[in-house]
Amino acid sequence: MRAIWKGAVSFGLVSIGVKLYSATEEKDIRFHQVHREDGGRIRYKRTCSVCGEEVTYDDIAKGYDIGGGEMVILTDEDFADLPLTSSRAIDVLEFVPAEQVDPILYNKAYFLEPEGTATKPYVLLRDALIDSERVAIVKVALRQREQLATLRVREGVLLLNTMLWPDEIRTPDFGFLDEDLKVRPPELAMASSLIDSMTGEFEPDVFTDDYRAALQEVIDAKVEGREVVQPEEVEQAPAAAVDLMAALKASVERAKAARGEEPARGGGGGGGAPTPISSARSAQKAAEKKAAKAPAKKTAAKKTAEKKAAEPAKKTAAKKAAAKKAEPAKKTTARKTAPRKSA
Repeated sequence: MRAIWKGAVSFGLVSIGVKLYSATEEKDIRFHQVHREDGGRIRYKRTCSVCGEEVTYDDIAKGYDIGGGEMVILTDEDFADLPLTSSRAIDVLEFVPAEQVDPILYNKAYFLEPEGTATKPYVLLRDALIDSERVAIVKVALRQREQLATLRVREGVLLLNTMLWPDEIRTPDFGFLDEDLKVRPPELAMASSLIDSMTGEFEPDVFTDDYRAALQEVIDAKVEGREVVQPEEVEQAPAAAVDLMAALKASVERAKAARGEEPARGGGGGGGAPTPISSARSAQKAAEKKAAKAPAKKTAAKKTAEKKAAEPAKKTAAKKAAAKKAEPAKKTTARKTAPRKSA
């Protein structure tokens, strides 16, 4: 990293020499404007709208439009006379709890590195901030502009977060804020249940910029001369209009299913009259249950009919078997009762 600013943190009567480094960097893929035919870079000339001449940087000044076509011209000398007392200093104004600083005020982040012999007071301020659980509110002048900032600790390093001024934050002015909208308690309870089912620990490393990765793949394919195949995107059908409770309940069930949890049984977590989603699901389950029972009933009836048909056959077979067994007995009796012949 390259230091972009040098100065000192003024902490009471203690001065801590520091170097300033950008703590973040944009990963956007940048392009040049080129001529489609030959790939030549497109250049822009700085020309005057009045005389049409090309103007060099040395002849460019800053102008403030006061309306009516009139312009006030400011030179470098005008900016040099401005009272930037903190031009090379980071002045600590006060220490406040971090939760009192609205995140919307944060602008850019910078790392501070101790310079020369300032390591000991640097570590002292760092440890004091950690021990007090506070952030320092400071003023600093960067790029010819005085800015409000916070000083806090991140991974053992002092981090400077420049902030917007309060009058740079817009006030939301939307029509719905004046409407008297009431949220029913069951809806609020279901929304809270949805939040609970989707609650987790924030791990920024698991999130990726899919668009940038896909764009880089297109560029790499162009470089390697490969054909870029763009998969067809499946268009989802527009969802049917359902009431708020139904949508919340369905969202909770989907979130629980994604986590591998069993859906809640019974009427807990919402109750009330059936919704379009719950009615449709109940009808589908009833149809599936009916369809499953029908074959079972037919099979049972078929077995009963077969059993009834088999009973007479069994009785007939039993009679024949009994009659067959009785025949030898008759023959034996007939032999015994036959008269003997006289000599």
